[in-house]
Amino acid sequence: MAASMAAASGGSVTRRLLRGAARGLSSGGAAAEEPEGAVVNIVFVDREGRHIPVRGRVGDNVLHLAQRHGLELEGACEASLACSTCHVYVSAPHLDRLPAPDEREDDLLDQAPLLQENSRLGCQILLRPELEGAHFTLPKVTRNFYVDGHVPKPH
Repeated sequence: MAASMAAASGGSVTRRLLRGAARGLSSGGAAAEEPEGAVVNIVFVDREGRHIPVRGRVGDNVLHLAQRHGLELEGACEASLACSTCHVYVSAPHLDRLPAPDEREDDLLDQAPLLQENSRLGCQILLRPELEGAHFTLPKVTRNFYVDGHVPKPH
């Protein structure tokens, strides 16, 4: 009887959960109410002060977006929240539009050189429409964990 109930309701609980997870992944992890593929225009400010306009999509990770556009934002831990090499400064009007950093991010930010009130880890920032026009400035110095010249590649 359980098998016929599962079939009638769309398959096993496990399959339904996996389908739901796959739908979440296919939308880039973006919130359900956001249109898939919605564009968010942001600006990266590199260490020399150059402004690099970038178009991202809702749900894009700021670290990976910077790396895809050739910016020197290291991300030594590959966005696993284990380092501070993706430290960025967020433009003032947009900082309050981000969720508050959790305790782990705060602890890692304490290790970042040149920490400021608007410091955040790029790997923890996902683009949302409210971030339209945001500036993400790379600090003048960073603690580089790769000493052998390795440059991480975006996934």
